[in-house]
Amino acid sequence: MPHPGPIGIFDSGVGGLSILREVRQALPREHLLYFADQAHVPYGSRSLEDVRTLSAAIVRFLLSKGSKLIVVACNTASAASLHALRRDFPGTPFVGMEPAVKPAVGLTHSGTIGVLATPATFQGELYASVVDRYASGVRILQETLTGLVEEIEAGNLDGQAVEQIVLEGVRSLIEAGADTLVLGCTHFPFVLPLLRRVAGERATIIDPAPAIARQTARLLDQHDLTASAGMGGEIEYFTSGDPEHFAELLEILGMEAGSIRRVRWHEGGLILD
Repeated sequence: MPHPGPIGIFDSGVGGLSILREVRQALPREHLLYFADQAHVPYGSRSLEDVRTLSAAIVRFLLSKGSKLIVVACNTASAASLHALRRDFPGTPFVGMEPAVKPAVGLTHSGTIGVLATPATFQGELYASVVDRYASGVRILQETLTGLVEEIEAGNLDGQAVEQIVLEGVRSLIEAGADTLVLGCTHFPFVLPLLRRVAGERATIIDPAPAIARQTARLLDQHDLTASAGMGGEIEYFTSGDPEHFAELLEILGMEAGSIRRVRWHEGGLILD
């Protein structure tokens, strides 16, 4: 039977909007809830335990809003908490972010791939598991692009500071022999034109967002949660930061408008203002 409940999507900030954009395109009838924890962005420099605690509280909030499926649209949150979330919320289907090492291994000709992600993602068991399963015989180089998440959260998608971060990180990977680059942070697709310009024809760049949208559609179908044909999907945004700044970022990032509500952290949980 068609299911009217929304899909919940969350990230530390606006990076997960790159996932929401693809989900929206693939599933236009679905009602989407997006939560940006801008009070705690970036997650990448936080401890895994801290990220697990924040993620669990956000999931409880999204479930209180009727979410039928949760997309953890944050590589750091997925690395830190996806296994725990599936254990603690067994009745809820989850889609998580897994660095696209497997397709990168299939594409590389040099035998060297570069993964662009946050320190916490690289420290997580999920990333280690992916490398163990798929990267045998391939050299993996890691790059954090320090400061890029903060620049994107400020609405800076180009300019000298952003270009310098990308130039230093991407060039170092390519000079070391990487011919395939994996975007392991959902913020990074928003500077994809710059990444491609820096990499040129020397490297293929893998954006995981389309694959996440396809997996979301598969899970909805598998669990009989797909919205009915007559429904028109809305988007509701929630932020633990400044709603006015979030609205500005939606415009800068070219995202679809929707209602925006502020949510406050209170005693380890979330309440609407």
